[in-house]
Amino acid sequence: MGAIIVLAIIVAYLFGSLSSAVIICKLFGLPDPRVTGSKNPGATNVYRLGGKVPALLTLSFDVLKGMIPVWISYFLGIGPLFLGMIAVAACLGHIFPLYFQFRGGKAVATALGTMFPVAWEMALLLIATWLLVFRIGKVSSLAAIITVTLAPFYAYWIKPQYTVPTIMISILIIWRHQANISRLRHGSEQRIKRRH
Repeated sequence: MGAIIVLAIIVAYLFGSLSSAVIICKLFGLPDPRVTGSKNPGATNVYRLGGKVPALLTLSFDVLKGMIPVWISYFLGIGPLFLGMIAVAACLGHIFPLYFQFRGGKAVATALGTMFPVAWEMALLLIATWLLVFRIGKVSSLAAIITVTLAPFYAYWIKPQYTVPTIMISILIIWRHQANISRLRHGSEQRIKRRH
């Protein structure tokens, strides 16, 4: 089982390294999201650059690249702690993609994807939390930070055995949002405006 776990972690990282935002932007003839807009290769920046369709495709693929490695590993009988490591590996792939000069995004959607195979109720609760906070504040980063901060509490409530892995992922994502947290404190974080 040890070799399978190591292989699963490596595959999760490699799968996570597929930068959906960069790939989708190339397919749609949009600017590179790593150097345009917020310079973050994620669904929010793709929405700013190209609108709903490219953004939804980016979001979907980012979720899937977290979901698929964990889903396969879960059905192979890998335990919660190692599933957490596999989930973290997928998120690290998104943040530091091997194929894209290690310049990646924040891993919020990928982290969400890792939760669907083991705790779909929690994943839906996280989506609801993000949507509620975003509806109130119209700031994507604030919604993400609040959602991942609450995630360990949701895990403890719904699937206690996944609390530690959830904490691992939450810390990683909050660390990745340091610049956003600074801008939020200074009131300079960009709001999402409706595209016409």
